[in-house]
Amino acid sequence: MAGGLAIGSQLHTVAGAIVTACVVNAGMCFIWPTLEALVSAGANPARAVGLYNIIWAVTNASAFFIGGTLIEKFGHRSIFYLPLAFMLLQFAMVFWLEKIPVGGTAAETGKNPPCEPVPSSLTRVKKFQRMAWLANPFAYIAINTLIAVLPGIAHKFQLTTGFAGVVCSLWCFVRVAAFILLWRWTGWHYQFRWLFGAFALLIVSFTTILIVHNLAVVLLAQIFFGATIGLIYYSSLFYAMDAHDASSEHGGIHEAAIGAGNCVGPAVGAAALWLAPQSASVGAWAVTGLLTVGLAGLLWLRKAK
Repeated sequence: MAGGLAIGSQLHTVAGAIVTACVVNAGMCFIWPTLEALVSAGANPARAVGLYNIIWAVTNASAFFIGGTLIEKFGHRSIFYLPLAFMLLQFAMVFWLEKIPVGGTAAETGKNPPCEPVPSSLTRVKKFQRMAWLANPFAYIAINTLIAVLPGIAHKFQLTTGFAGVVCSLWCFVRVAAFILLWRWTGWHYQFRWLFGAFALLIVSFTTILIVHNLAVVLLAQIFFGATIGLIYYSSLFYAMDAHDASSEHGGIHEAAIGAGNCVGPAVGAAALWLAPQSASVGAWAVTGLLTVGLAGLLWLRKAK
């Protein structure tokens, strides 16, 4: 990942940017599933996943918040240099952290970690896994469609690059707050109404952000958007890790679903605009329709045996 960013920072073509993105994302594919499994190994999944989510979401929100300002102050190359500096620091820290002794896992110490009440059957666990794995890629369809059209939203409200980063990062910070709440409160575990309600509200808030021309309403919609994204993502990872078997494989499925959503959302929006360029909002409505199909799929999985 660091090598990809270092080389990509010196490329000045669209093709170079695409290759850089592919290399960096390929590196991520080797990190995230393993990291999720290691974090959850020998631990209470609710606590481990909660802390993991909070940490990555804070850094993600911070990147959105300062990204526009970095570009304004230091140019577009800065979006390569800052993460590259962090990656090199992390790479160096690995050799130091490797030498620090840590306590054994539950299997090594003979002690059982505190666990949440286990659902009545493995069948129920697997059903919630499948439902969350369906919902999460659709959440990322919404996220990456939104990210793709952020310049248009900034232009619509006549925001500077720096201020656009501040305004359009609100949902990221709400997601952090949602992760903290869901970490401390477990009443949503294995409750279908929370997952379904979040998915339905995701569709409404996403469409509102893209088509409404009132900044106050867009900010309010971002609050709901961030909260629903938080619950759907948390559900996907928690149910993946809570089965206590094949954590790395489950983490891989979780991340693969995210990758699918990353691709499909912008692709559908772009295809709709290509087919109907005369309508500025056709892309938003096309993705909204796709999200509605996902909601129907969630209901189908709920009823399936």
